[in-house]
Amino acid sequence: MGYLKYLAFRIVNAIIVLLIVTFIISALFVKVAEESNKSKMYEELMLWERSEGAKIKQSQGLEAFEQAKAAKQASLEDKYELNVPYWQKVYNKAIRTLKLDFGTTSMPIFGTNNVSDIIKVAVPRSILLFTTATIIVIILGIFLGVRAARHAGSVFDRALSIFALVTYSLPMWWTGMMFLLIFAYKLGWFPLSSMFDPQLTGWAHIKDVIWRLALPVFTYVFVIFGGWAWTTRNIMIGTLQEDFIMAARAKGIPEHKIIYGHALRAAAPPIVTMIIFALLGSLGGAIISELVFNYPGMGRLYWVALQQNETSLLIGLTYFFTVLYLASVVLADMIYGFLDPRVKVGASARM
Repeated sequence: MGYLKYLAFRIVNAIIVLLIVTFIISALFVKVAEESNKSKMYEELMLWERSEGAKIKQSQGLEAFEQAKAAKQASLEDKYELNVPYWQKVYNKAIRTLKLDFGTTSMPIFGTNNVSDIIKVAVPRSILLFTTATIIVIILGIFLGVRAARHAGSVFDRALSIFALVTYSLPMWWTGMMFLLIFAYKLGWFPLSSMFDPQLTGWAHIKDVIWRLALPVFTYVFVIFGGWAWTTRNIMIGTLQEDFIMAARAKGIPEHKIIYGHALRAAAPPIVTMIIFALLGSLGGAIISELVFNYPGMGRLYWVALQQNETSLLIGLTYFFTVLYLASVVLADMIYGFLDPRVKVGASARM
C-alpha cells in the first residue's frame, strides 16, 4: 500500500510539473505571438487602406474613411485577440493546451494546418527511425557490455572500450555528413535524402523506406551503441564483485545463470532507466540529425516551427516533449519497484 501511495505521489508531482511548464511555455510563446500578430494586423490594415479604404475615401470622403478604418482595426484586433489582456490569453492558451487543443499554423505543414494532425504525422516517422535504431543500440550495447564484463581485461574488453570512447565522442551530425559523403555521394549505395517517395505504394514503398532509412539508422547505431556497451560493462563489473555473486559461484551455480539470473537483474535499475529514457526520448527525434539526412520527423518539424515562427506548433511540440519526459520518470519509478524491492521498502518508510 505504501508503494501505491508513493507512485500516486510521483504521478501527482508529475501533473503539477506539467501544469507549471504548460503555463510557462504559454506565457513565453503568447508574448512572441502577440508581437507577430501586431505585425500581421498592421500589414492587413495597410493592404485594406490601399484597396477598399482608398475607394471609400474617394467616394464617401475622409470622415467615412476614418470610421471604416477604425471599424476594420477593431475587427482585426478581435481576430488576433489583441484586445484581450495578456494574462487572460496566457490562461486561455494554457487551458487549451492541457485539453490537447493546440490550434492551427499559419502555413500548411504535411498538407494540414491543424497542429495535432501535424504532430500525428511526424511522431510515427521519428518512431520508425529513432526507436528502431534505439532498440538495435540497446540489444547490441547490453549484449556486448555483458560480454566485456565477463572477460574484463581481455583484448575484446579493451577494444570495445577504445571503440566506445572514439565513436561516442564523434558528433552525430558530423558522422552523418561523413557517411553521406562516403556511402551516398562517393559510392552511391544509399540516397542523399531520407525523404520518402510519396508516389510508391505496397512492397515498393516498403523497400524504398528501408533503403532510405538504412544510412541514418546505421549512423545512429555506430555513434551510440559503444557508449551503451561501455556503460553496461562498467555497471556489470561492479555488480560481479558483490558478495552474493561470490556466494553463487561458491555454490557451483553455472556462470551463465549467475550473469543473466543474478548479476544482470541486480544491475537492472540503472540500465532500465537508460532504456526508458532512450526509448521515450527517441519519439522526440533529433533536430540536427534529421536536418543532415533531410528526414521529416519530430526534430525537423521543431526546426521548421522555429523558422516559420509557428508559436502554436512550438507550444504543441514543447508540451509533447514535456509529457514524454515526465512519463519516463513515472515509468522508471514504477519499474524500479518490480526490479529492486529496496525501492518499495524505502518508499513505504518515507510515506
